[in-house]
Amino acid sequence: LVKQMLDLDIEEARYTLEKVRAKYSIVITREVNRAKDWLKSQARGSERYGIVVSSQAERLKPHAIDVKSPVDPIHWFLDSKRDVRSSYYLEDVATEFHIQWLELDWVCVAWDADFRYSSNDWEYWSFRGDCWQHIRKEERKKYLKNAYRVLLTRARQGMVIVVPTGDAEDPTRNPKFYDETFNYLKDIGFLEI
Repeated sequence: LVKQMLDLDIEEARYTLEKVRAKYSIVITREVNRAKDWLKSQARGSERYGIVVSSQAERLKPHAIDVKSPVDPIHWFLDSKRDVRSSYYLEDVATEFHIQWLELDWVCVAWDADFRYSSNDWEYWSFRGDCWQHIRKEERKKYLKNAYRVLLTRARQGMVIVVPTGDAEDPTRNPKFYDETFNYLKDIGFLEI
């Protein structure tokens, strides 16, 4: 499903989603707090949950998601629900570097404008200084797409994908940077919470 989604194979992604929906929950939302509530409501007992994000997702800071704030993977993956450094607290986020080869039971993927859907294709961006800049090198594009592949395949039991609404008053978070990605996911058939 993730491969089909990232390869823009919408019809096959729809078909696969219908097959996996009964056993694997995937939902989408525009609100980080709603995603956090969903994660908490899904997890039972000691099932682990957390937020993952691209290391290039620099404009999620208004949502208290800061990729520049280093997470300690040992505390994030192993500490209890009472420890503020653990993934359970939903304050620190793991990037593709922290989570590669590891999994959680339930995952929130926070999707920024670094990898955006637009006009039936993906656009690749890097935030520098005060604006987004196109990524032009094929190698970097491939890396960014693979980063999202990693993030979208870390959940054992289910995930929620958050694509924020953006902010019309902030040119670095223009709603058009996010809307088409969200609508693409919705068009595939992911349920909105």
